[in-house]
Amino acid sequence: MVKSGHTSVVQLGFANPERPQLGIEVLDYATLRHRLSAKLVNAVHRTDFHQLFLFTSGAGKTMVDFVDHPCTSTTLLYVSPGRVLRLPRATTPRGTVHAVMILFTAAFPPPLERFAPLPDPFGPVAWTVPADEDGRLRQAVLELKAEYRRAAEEPETQAVTVELLRQLLGALLLRVRRLPITDREARPTDSHDETFQRFQRELEQSFATTRVAADYAARVGYSARSLNRLCLAATGQTAKTLIDARVALEAKRLLVHTELPVTTIGHRLGFSEPTNFGKFFAREAGLSPGAFRDRERG
Repeated sequence: MVKSGHTSVVQLGFANPERPQLGIEVLDYATLRHRLSAKLVNAVHRTDFHQLFLFTSGAGKTMVDFVDHPCTSTTLLYVSPGRVLRLPRATTPRGTVHAVMILFTAAFPPPLERFAPLPDPFGPVAWTVPADEDGRLRQAVLELKAEYRRAAEEPETQAVTVELLRQLLGALLLRVRRLPITDREARPTDSHDETFQRFQRELEQSFATTRVAADYAARVGYSARSLNRLCLAATGQTAKTLIDARVALEAKRLLVHTELPVTTIGHRLGFSEPTNFGKFFAREAGLSPGAFRDRERG
């Protein structure tokens, strides 16, 4: 991990200290904690790479996009690039959290077009691994970890080992893809509908310019009523609720990661009046923008 930006903006870029040219790193969470400063371990930050955590023992919690996720020995956690994160911490003062971490760039996994995007940036963050999948998933992670060590220790076979690492990562991601979704914030499996995915892509591109559900419905070729039915079937929430939640999430990210004034953040997200932004944020987050910034930075 490489830190960039000024002191209030913690942006971490991918950097493998053992193999600088390799787009993957497999390490124990304890190793990462030892590598980082105490301040950075506790900081809310975001990365430009993918992160998988397979927890092996202990009990803790991890904050992803301002939602705390409990982490135990049956938890798998995925953080896509751009999401904000606070690294796992134990739930008790003397407790510990142990995990194997797989960090990788977007370009490293093999192409998996039938299942793109994989991992899914709109998908779940956390899974409780079922007992019948636990052994197979752990074996896949251990095999990936062993081949990663081989890539670092046997440069003469590096080309073959790197390709094997790609394929092993692809196999692991496919195993993750078929896990049952237990994350309440995630959409159910049958919501991988092409139209719903188009709506999600449109929302990612345009949430700062329009919060009108009818605008998104027109872009995906649906009526506003049909788009609502689609969103309710996929997530249990209306299109408007999903749109507002995405705007509120971006507001939270900007409040924590930048020094931008609240007024500027409101304008950036399409609010012409600061009071309207303040009311919107308080409704979505339960706090004023300033109070939220103070709490998360404190």
